[in-house]
Amino acid sequence: MPRIQYFVAASLDGFIATSTDDLGWLLQFDGFEGGAESYDAFMAGVGCIVMGGETYAWLQEHDAGTWPYAGTPTYVFTHHEYAVAEGADVTFVRGDVAEFITDFRKSAQGRNIWVVGGGNLAAQFADAGLLDEIILSLIPVVLGEGKRLLPLKGPTAPLELAASRTLGRGIVELRYLLAAQTKPPGAA
Repeated sequence: MPRIQYFVAASLDGFIATSTDDLGWLLQFDGFEGGAESYDAFMAGVGCIVMGGETYAWLQEHDAGTWPYAGTPTYVFTHHEYAVAEGADVTFVRGDVAEFITDFRKSAQGRNIWVVGGGNLAAQFADAGLLDEIILSLIPVVLGEGKRLLPLKGPTAPLELAASRTLGRGIVELRYLLAAQTKPPGAA
């Protein structure tokens, strides 16, 4: 069954960006061994992307003139007006993530849905019981402060570690299933 996945990189102390949205700490690791293969294998299963407006704006600013997800339907949660990137299949939405889940699944055409960047948006999916999997690349850097990995309203049930592996430059990739995915069929 297709999953809603949060594929993300974070510092060892649980931040996905600095408080000013700087990703220099992460970008210094571009090209690490196993990174491209992991990303390409992940993207092969993605049929739809969902991201927050801040992530979309960051992409527009830093990847101006290109759209890294050409051919993949993308939904952007925002209260701001943005131009659509050339070559992008983007739909701007606002509201509760649960209101759009049918649209996401239809757009994904039986493939996975990727919640891109934005811990706040991923937390909305998790709080609504809609996030199935977290694929986390732990980057060997400590930021001290910044934007949290998953700023939830409260603690989760224990997550199930589905896989782990060490990649180049000391990066560890962890795959966790959320509690809803760890129950056996028929369990309440």
